[in-house]
This record gives sequence, structure tokens and C-alpha cells, in this order.
Amino acid sequence: MANNDKEFKAELGALPIAQQRQVASLFVQRVFPLSNEVRLKSALEVAQRADVSDVELVGAYQAANTARVESFTQCGRTTDWAAQAGHFVAKATVSCVRAASTGENLAWESAMSARMARTCETVAKGFGTENTEAQEQYRILASFIESLRK
Repeated sequence: MANNDKEFKAELGALPIAQQRQVASLFVQRVFPLSNEVRLKSALEVAQRADVSDVELVGAYQAANTARVESFTQCGRTTDWAAQAGHFVAKATVSCVRAASTGENLAWESAMSARMARTCETVAKGFGTENTEAQEQYRILASFIESLRK
């Protein structure tokens, strides 16, 4: 099990792209309530499937990316931390379903955006920037890898 980000990133990068999508969708599910955007939920469902087609990924990407762009414009000029959290959920989802080539680390990108979403949430609630999202992601990855071995 990863105990730090260096190990975590390496373990994620060693996974095939399809498995990166699956574990990334698990990271995003933890922060999804910060958005509740239906297009993102659909894209996450696509990312979770091991047998997803390229056509389905393109459609999911387009829908998620549209939601991401819209969430960015909703953040406005003043910092609305709750809106920012939703934007980072959208960004994390886009990483789950965008086209990728071998050697890319979509899961890492998604994990970092999910952490940013959680940080925005804690700031919005007045708790500062401390949160335990990284530890939860380490646990999720360990469980995911264990499930692959069964």
C-alpha cells in the first residue's frame, strides 16, 4: 500500500489505462456530492466499466468537459469555494474519461483534482486546508489492487 504520494503516483502509473479509469472514478465518487452534476455521474459510470468502448468514452468526455467548462464559468470573479469544489469534481471526472495514450497517468490527474475539490470544500466550511483525502485515496487504491488479485 502506498504511504506517500511518490509511491501512490507510481502505483497508479503502473496500471493499464482502463484500470486507471476505474480507480480514478472511485476517487471522484468520494467527492461527487460536491457537484451532483448528472453529466458527471454518467461519465463516472462509463469510466467504471472495464469493457467501455472508445465511442462511449468520447461521448462521456464531451458531456463531462461541457460540465467542466460550465462549472468554471459559474465560479465567477469572486472566489466561491463551493463552486470551485464543483469545478474540481468536474475536472477530476474529465480526467477519468479523456483519451489517453500509454504512459499517461489519468488516475493521478483525477486524484489531484479530487483533492483540490475536498480542499475547496474545507475552506468553504471554514476548516482551512487540512483534509485526509490523500490517505483515503491510498486506501482506495490498495482495496482496488486487492480486488484485482481475487
